[in-house]
Amino acid sequence: MTALGKLFRTTAFKLSLIYLIVFVLFAGFVLGYVAFNARELLLDQVRSTIAAETSGLAEQYRLGGIRRLIVSVDRRIRRPGASLYLVTTFAGERLAGNIGDLPADALDEAGTRVIEYSLATESEERRVNGRALAQVYVLPGGFRLLVGRDLEEQDRLRDVMRRAIGLSVGLITLLAVVGGWFITRRVLKRVDDMTASAQTIMAGDIAGRLPVAGTGDELDRLAQNLNTMLDRIGELMSGLKEVSDNIAHDLKTPLTRLRNRAEEALRTARTPEQYAQALEGTIEESDNLIRIFNALLMIARLEAGGGTRETMTDFDAAEVARSVADLYEPLAEEAGMPMIIDVQDHLPVHGSRELLSQAMANLVDNALKYAAPAGGALPSADVGSAGAGPGAASGATPAAGAQLSVTACRRGDRIELVVADRGMGIPDGEREHVLERFVRLEGARSRPGFGLGLSLAAAVARLHGGKLRLEDNQPGLRAVIELPLKAAA
Repeated sequence: MTALGKLFRTTAFKLSLIYLIVFVLFAGFVLGYVAFNARELLLDQVRSTIAAETSGLAEQYRLGGIRRLIVSVDRRIRRPGASLYLVTTFAGERLAGNIGDLPADALDEAGTRVIEYSLATESEERRVNGRALAQVYVLPGGFRLLVGRDLEEQDRLRDVMRRAIGLSVGLITLLAVVGGWFITRRVLKRVDDMTASAQTIMAGDIAGRLPVAGTGDELDRLAQNLNTMLDRIGELMSGLKEVSDNIAHDLKTPLTRLRNRAEEALRTARTPEQYAQALEGTIEESDNLIRIFNALLMIARLEAGGGTRETMTDFDAAEVARSVADLYEPLAEEAGMPMIIDVQDHLPVHGSRELLSQAMANLVDNALKYAAPAGGALPSADVGSAGAGPGAASGATPAAGAQLSVTACRRGDRIELVVADRGMGIPDGEREHVLERFVRLEGARSRPGFGLGLSLAAAVARLHGGKLRLEDNQPGLRAVIELPLKAAA
């Protein structure tokens, strides 16, 4: 397709053409309306002048008869100008005036109308023909008085305005065509650049982005939104690759143990008790795998939002925080970590009570698992825990007397649900990293867990329009779920 043909097929060109047609029609209508009204104004002035002169000459006739009228007409025709006069008898005999020939029926009826005329001159060669606006007045005695004005000036003005309108419309059309072509070409160039970038991205360069001109117009906003979408797609692809790598790494151990238990049972088991023991171990490893996949499915559903938002309701987050704290308080005491509970009343949020409870439970479970004092380490009460809690940074065990706190409070138009411990915490540079799926720091790989708890908690927070923050508790870790406060109805 040629460049011109491509131009004609663009939406920008079609819109410019429609705009041009509408604008030219409107401009032509406005200019024509102005010209028509200007000419009518001039004609109204001519009519007023003719009426005044007719009235004056009729008064001369009333005062002095036909002779005085003829004298007045002869005096007026000597003045230069476009005025026309004619006095005739009832039979049409010319008595005075500067009009030579008229149409035969021009004086039959009184009134104002446009007539064709010729001036009375001494030479036939010098005869002047023209158009005039004239008023015929019937005097007492049957005499006819015609007073008129030549329309040459008005006709000339009409022609000038017609030419001006035609020239103006032509210039407007030319400027609109040139401007439309320039604007369309400019838009097309940007669209072509965006198309070329998109083709490059589709060819495999996922790091490529659409060009942004910086003008802030619709194309810039479109490019920015598409670039944001591409960034998100890139993050998802990177996350998918990382998850795949982590699955291959973290599922290898339970799958290997599962196979080894089955193989060992086949090789060594002889009695029913030995077979039963081997099967119990196999079932335990299978349950761990099922829990991992269930956690992955839940995170995927939360991130997609599929079917979850429709089931959200209004509830009190304070009740959720208290119920989770009450559930884990005996376990914390058993692990040597006295729990401090500080929950404000009435913290309304809109969301899923079950999911928020799951997220809070994961945070408390992580704190118990990785910040428990020596000899008090607690087995996980939530199989979806992240395995990247406070103690996961170095694998060190905190000193005895470590404590755990669960707080819930209002911060302006936000709600904060906080689980804090006095363990070794997580290095600042790793806090964003541990929110990803299957991420477990080196010191935590020897402990129970799969690296999914924090990822699940972060997904729940995002689903509720909030976020999960990991902060330094000096020492230890503060895990903060920040949610928007439900406004009062």
